[in-house]
Amino acid sequence: ETVGIAEVDKIEIITLQDNYIDLTSQDNSEIISRAISLRQGNIKNSILAEHGFSAIVKTTKGNSTRTMLFDFGFSPGGAAYNARLLGVPMNEVEVMALSHGHSDHTGGIEELGRMIDRKGIQLVLHPTAFAYPRYIKRTPDFKMYFPRLLREEFAALGIDTVEAKEPYALLDGQVVFLGEIERKTDFEKGFPSARREENGKEIWDPIEDDTAIVMHLAGRGLVVLSGCAHSGIVNTVNHAKKVTGIDSVHVIMGGFHLGGPLFEPIVEQTTKEIKKFNPAYVIPCHCTGRNAIMHIEREMPDRFILNMSGTTLTFTA
Repeated sequence: ETVGIAEVDKIEIITLQDNYIDLTSQDNSEIISRAISLRQGNIKNSILAEHGFSAIVKTTKGNSTRTMLFDFGFSPGGAAYNARLLGVPMNEVEVMALSHGHSDHTGGIEELGRMIDRKGIQLVLHPTAFAYPRYIKRTPDFKMYFPRLLREEFAALGIDTVEAKEPYALLDGQVVFLGEIERKTDFEKGFPSARREENGKEIWDPIEDDTAIVMHLAGRGLVVLSGCAHSGIVNTVNHAKKVTGIDSVHVIMGGFHLGGPLFEPIVEQTTKEIKKFNPAYVIPCHCTGRNAIMHIEREMPDRFILNMSGTTLTFTA
């Protein structure tokens, strides 16, 4: 069963937070617009990079533009700081979506929420985002806990949470929140050291709240934006194709979670599968990891875009 998705003429993705910044890159193009740190003509503050992700997504159809916020970055103030520095009009945000309940995507929610003066704004997320306790288990004795997300805290901020396991249309169907992603590849096995407790018992955490959003650029195909792709970026793109009924893929962007020794063994296979989708652009962000990003760049040099905090990417029909 497919979900209706509206074709759009233009998609802009403004990265409020990512792991990388370089103010000297000077590689602006029709697609890439890098942040500059000028204030009243003075070279002032750098855009901030953190181990987190947050993006404003704008879709344009005809002469109407719609705006949403996807993820919130890590620190309480990092993404909001960048939004102010970039002069992003946060009041244009109509709806928000969360890729999953980990702190590098939820940390800035209060500060960004305050910049959006819209009581009762919807935040779409998978119900498992509220699971607690969740942690990364490094050794039997060493656990790193994720902060708890609470429904009441969202309500206190004037945010209405919409819990969706199934695909959910945003901005009148110009964006689709993919909901729970089917895991079908044999090599994307999730995060081995992720754990959570259920009924007092420790279980492996499949992070089933992990999801992505997708848009349909007229005449070009799908634009898929993931948070961390704990479900696997290949599973994510396949699920986006299945949910929308659209086969062509124009852009694959987001965290692909291929960093570190647990994931390096699947970098090559993931890249091979990404090539099969034949995207015009591949934009690994956030938790993809340096080695994986360099591998993807080597394998797909003409399709690779290096993302940064503060970068605006514009894709047109």
